[in-house]
Formats: sequence, C-alpha cells, structure tokens
Amino acid sequence: QVQLVESGGGLVQPGGSLRLSCAASRNILTIKTMGWYRQSPGKQRELVAVITSLGTTNYADSVKGRFTISRDIAKNTVYLQMNRLNPEDTAVYHCNAETGVSGYWGQGTQVTVSS
Repeated sequence: QVQLVESGGGLVQPGGSLRLSCAASRNILTIKTMGWYRQSPGKQRELVAVITSLGTTNYADSVKGRFTISRDIAKNTVYLQMNRLNPEDTAVYHCNAETGVSGYWGQGTQVTVSS
C-alpha cells in the first residue's frame, strides 16, 4: 500500500506560481509511476504530469513549458512546480501512485487562480 499526502495548494493571481508536494509512505523508487492529475467542476480528471521510477517525465500539452514535475528520493516526495498560472489551471490537484499492481490517490489540494 501507498499513502499519499499532498500540500501546497492555495489562491494565486494569474501569472503567479505555486509548488505542490506529494509525500509517499514508501520508497518512491519502488513505485512505477507517480503523477499529478487535476479535476475542475464539470470536467473529467486529467493527467497533468507524470514521473517514472527511472525519472522519465511526461506532461499534458496544456502545461508544457510552465509546469515541472520533480522528486526528492530521500524524502519520498514528488513536486509539481507550476509557473505562469492562468485561471484555466484552477482545479483540485490529486497525486497518484501506480505500483503496477494497484493505484493510489491522495486527498487532493485545491489550486485557485484568480485576480
């Protein structure tokens, strides 16, 4: 099993930045992929960014060049640095861990981009 605890959401003005954190309860190198998804009202949950155990990353087209996923292996934590935020980025952001056997989700953290 994997427990995931997210933090770092909040209210930010358009053009601003936020960094989300996702702390995992076990060694993240044993987790096949870790990623960030987001869901806004009336929309389906969508992939934002993912990082594999090998360190390979992938991003949704809508966030390429603005968001960066990274990890601190010693802290078993994955980060999502979000720059040049715009109102369309407003959503609940969820951390996900896929072990290859099961998938796990964090509780989500709200990101609101508004002036």
